Amino acid sequence: MKFVAFERAKQGTGASRRLRITGRTPGIVYGGSGEPQLIELDHNALWHAIKKEAFHSSVLEMELNSKVQKVLLRDLQMHPFKQMVQHIDFQRVDARTKLHMKVPLHYSGEENSPAVKTEGCIANHVVTELEVKCLPADLPEFIAVDLSNMKKGSSVNLSDITLPKGVVAVTHGKKNPVLVSVVVIASVDAPVENPDAAAAPASPAAAKAAAGKEAAAAKDAAKAPAGKAPAAKAPAAKK
Repeated sequence: MKFVAFERAKQGTGASRRLRITGRTPGIVYGGSGEPQLIELDHNALWHAIKKEAFHSSVLEMELNSKVQKVLLRDLQMHPFKQMVQHIDFQRVDARTKLHMKVPLHYSGEENSPAVKTEGCIANHVVTELEVKCLPADLPEFIAVDLSNMKKGSSVNLSDITLPKGVVAVTHGKKNPVLVSVVVIASVDAPVENPDAAAAPASPAAAKAAAGKEAAAAKDAAKAPAGKAPAAKAPAAKK
């Protein structure tokens, strides 16, 4: 990915503020065999560039004074609430020196895996980017991870994926970190413990008792005077 930078003559808080008013972003390039150099970039072009994943994770070509240098994005300072890049740092790349970078992981195929398709699970992406160590020429833009073989109760670890040639993962002491875990989706409706109990008919004894109660109530209603309902028994007074 290529971008254009310009030399910056003045430095300081006031000079940087005036530069931003004109639609430019102050920055610096350091590292390698050269001295740190002040630069400035067109803010609109930079704003569109930082939205691209490759700008953050790959070796960039910076054109400065009609010469192209290979650099890496190292720091990006944003305004607290405005859509504005306040300052940007780049590091020169030495083709013979290995570098540490975080590379995004691109997951695919999970919707076709047995875990998601037939076993009622979802894939939880535990890690979305992986720190790697490699030469600049071997630095990948991203690492593809196929999840089409995931099954219920399984997980995808670092040892399950194939890294590009010349790339070594940096795990900071973790032997085999989990990248993706399989999570079972809980059912919305609670299961019925004994579904046949609700539909089973009442026992003969219970049915006979219920019929006797209905007959007694009908007999009391027939003895009562017309227009009057049988009086309810008053509760016994407490002594």
